[in-house]
Amino acid sequence: METKAYIESLLKGKGIEVNTNRHQLLIDFANNPNITELVNSIFDNHANIMTNWKIKNRIADIQAQHIVIPNAKELVPYSAKIDFTALNLNDLISADFEGLESFGLSFNRDTDTIEGTPSQSGDVKLRFFYKVDGEDETTSLNEKLISLVINPDPKSLWKLIPSNQEQIFAKPDEVSVLDKLGDKNIVISSKRGRSHGKEGTSRDDDFSFKYFEKTQWSLVVVSDGAGSAYLARAGSKIACDAVVEYFEINTDSEQEIKLEILIDEYSKNKTEEKLAEIEKLSKFNLWQASIFVHNKLKEFAEQTFFKNPELFNNPKAKTNLEYFHSTLIFSLFKKHDFGYVIQTFGVGDCPIAVMNTDKTETTLLNWLDVGEYGGGTRFITQPDIFQKQDVMSTRFNLKIIKDFSYLFLMTDGIYDAKFVVEANLEKHEKWLEFLEDLNGENEGNDKVDFNKDNSEISNQLSNWMDFWSAGNHDDRTLAIVF
Repeated sequence: METKAYIESLLKGKGIEVNTNRHQLLIDFANNPNITELVNSIFDNHANIMTNWKIKNRIADIQAQHIVIPNAKELVPYSAKIDFTALNLNDLISADFEGLESFGLSFNRDTDTIEGTPSQSGDVKLRFFYKVDGEDETTSLNEKLISLVINPDPKSLWKLIPSNQEQIFAKPDEVSVLDKLGDKNIVISSKRGRSHGKEGTSRDDDFSFKYFEKTQWSLVVVSDGAGSAYLARAGSKIACDAVVEYFEINTDSEQEIKLEILIDEYSKNKTEEKLAEIEKLSKFNLWQASIFVHNKLKEFAEQTFFKNPELFNNPKAKTNLEYFHSTLIFSLFKKHDFGYVIQTFGVGDCPIAVMNTDKTETTLLNWLDVGEYGGGTRFITQPDIFQKQDVMSTRFNLKIIKDFSYLFLMTDGIYDAKFVVEANLEKHEKWLEFLEDLNGENEGNDKVDFNKDNSEISNQLSNWMDFWSAGNHDDRTLAIVF
């Protein structure tokens, strides 16, 4: 009956009406095997046409479909699953990508994941080859271009222009040192910030350290030259060297000898009164050292002006000393039978902290000139810091601790990036996070192995210091006693 109905429809479409008296003729005609075969062939062709149309229409839909692949980042491990179900692409019988390999990526067919570590940045046009359900195996694969954005490594966008090593007060752009310091070890790395690198200007941070054999005191000094001060690179070096010089000169001074006597008396009779005497004398000695440093800088500034007046061309500077503005922190420590005596001084925004041996407590040993305390960064070059004795006296600290695992001194290039705000410096858990970071828990997996037999510690710390922190591109100096 289907064949007869088709023939009737076909004849009617051609304007031929079949009379009633010809009805049996039409039935006999439709039942003719040859005619039936011809009609069935037409039905098959119709079905093929519809199938092909649906396939072509589906391919057109896919070609027009907006497929988004998450952005990747240069040199950062990447994995993005292509969720064919969510993309309504479950009718694909074949799917693959080309154009990934040259960028360090590949398509994992087992997990439908684009993965790898992008070796370069760019707007990649991936060639997506596919077939939809119903397509013949012999037909060519369909091709669709899909964009994958690989963002550049931010580090690569920064120029690193070497500083002029022929200029006055030139210094290396980076220095890393590993050494013994009494019964402890010290590793220090100081690196020029990216903000200096892009301009080709000098590193303003500096450091020094020394173990005094005669007295058995150890000294660590760190200074951050102010970026706004043209000769700060010299100011920070002079400040660090002057601290060492002061304690070299005063090894046998009456005050230092008296301090040793008080500490010895305290070891035999640990009273609060005796501790108060030690703290008072310690503050006086450190205050004398800070005065010495300030005067050294002042003297150096005047000498430099006399020899090179052309360098002093800032109309906003009121004194020659302002050209050398630098923060200053330093720590003296010595082992006694009852533990370590640690003396500290700090002016500016650079922290000093000590962590006990079992890593259950970390103590911040100085307050920073930020926020409510100082209203902003202060410098050892500023005479007025010595005039407010109630504030100046709080810049000195003395702590007695049985032993310690780490003593940290750092400039704000480290502190701003790793602790963000001052309040975090007083949170032990933040220092544990800092240790984990040093132990390799970071984006670059850079690890510092604080094994005393590890001769590569300074190189490892230097590599770690290259960490990326958005918006934090200042000089970085970190001293760790362990």
